[in-house]
Amino acid sequence: MSTLSIALPETLQAFVEEQAASQGYEGEADYVRDLIRQEQDRETLRAKLREGGESGFGAPIDDAYFDELRARARKGQ
Repeated sequence: MSTLSIALPETLQAFVEEQAASQGYEGEADYVRDLIRQEQDRETLRAKLREGGESGFGAPIDDAYFDELRARARKGQ
């Protein structure tokens, strides 16, 4: 694992310490790592949404769609 050192103003440091303690993190580093993971997840979701938006229209989602989906699920059982 790599190490990253950052300098924070006292107000941000106090905020990080408070959030880490109040949310049950083992320490400030765990809190910051979790924030970074959450941002990675958001970026992944944004990319998937863009990809979906650029893929064009799919089949309509109506009763027939769900009937087909149920039939396919039953075949897999």
